[in-house]
Amino acid sequence: MARKPRPSAAVGIYDPNLTPLIDVSLVLVVILLVATPMALQSGIAVARAGSVGKAAEMARDARIEINVVDNDRVEINRVMIRREHLSAILQPLIAQSPTHEVVVSCNDEVAHGVFVSVLDEAKAQGAGRIAVVGR
Repeated sequence: MARKPRPSAAVGIYDPNLTPLIDVSLVLVVILLVATPMALQSGIAVARAGSVGKAAEMARDARIEINVVDNDRVEINRVMIRREHLSAILQPLIAQSPTHEVVVSCNDEVAHGVFVSVLDEAKAQGAGRIAVVGR
C-alpha cells in the first residue's frame, strides 16, 4: 500500500492584527487628553506669602485664626469652642473683619473630612481669603 503524501499545512495569515491594538491605544490617548486638565486643575487657589512689613502686621491683627484641635473642638482666635458652634461664632467675626481673611491650621490627628468641612464653613460664612498653615 502506497502512502499518500500528507498535504502541506494550510496557508494562513500569521502576521499579528495591529488594528485592535491601535484602536485601544488611541482611546487611551483621548482619555488621557481629556483627564489631564482635570487632574491639574485645583479647587483651592494658593498664593505666596507677601513681604513682611507694617501692612503684613496689620493684616495679622485683622485676620481670624482657626485651629482645628480634634474632630469635635475648634479654636477661634485662641478661644476653644465646640465644632457645631463654628458657624454661629464665625459669621459675626468675619463680618466685622476688615480683610475677611481666615487662617486655618489643624493638628495631625484631625480627620481630612473635618478639616475640609471647616474650610467650607469659613467660605460659606463670607471669608474672602482662606490661608492654610502647616504645623
